[in-house]
Amino acid sequence: MNKLNILTFPDPRLRKKASPITVFDENLKNFAEDMLFTMYESNGIGLAATQVDFHKRLIVIDVSDEQNDPYFLVNPTFKVLDDTIEHFKEGCLSVPSFFEDIYRPKKIELTFQDLEGKQHVEIAEGVLSVCVQHEIDHLEGKLMVDYLSPLKRDRIKSKLQRKKDDSPKN
Repeated sequence: MNKLNILTFPDPRLRKKASPITVFDENLKNFAEDMLFTMYESNGIGLAATQVDFHKRLIVIDVSDEQNDPYFLVNPTFKVLDDTIEHFKEGCLSVPSFFEDIYRPKKIELTFQDLEGKQHVEIAEGVLSVCVQHEIDHLEGKLMVDYLSPLKRDRIKSKLQRKKDDSPKN
């Protein structure tokens, strides 16, 4: 498995909207496995293909404590089942070292295809619901910083840019 490069905010490629997946083959499965490996190696619980500069509608998620219950979500969508809004301190592999309170619907109905193309419908609540909504945002070109005030977003952008500028060049 290969560890993929994760794009970081404010990289403009993170704003590109992902297109649907229509081919379900070994290449898709291998890429999904590389995404899962990258997510685990980066200590994440979710990763969207957009974050690794592949602009197709693919997400990997594993919210289990043991990192042994992965979801591979192809062409995922959701609808809100409970209008109750909960806040959750979210982090993002594309916005490293920042955790912010983000408000999202509590309960959703998730529709997706698996890596074989088979359709699934599941109810998601709690951390899974938050993670699904967060990762689908990535597929739409939206980031968690978009939920923050412009001032807070600019501060995060400046800090990440300074960190990038200070990092050693290869």
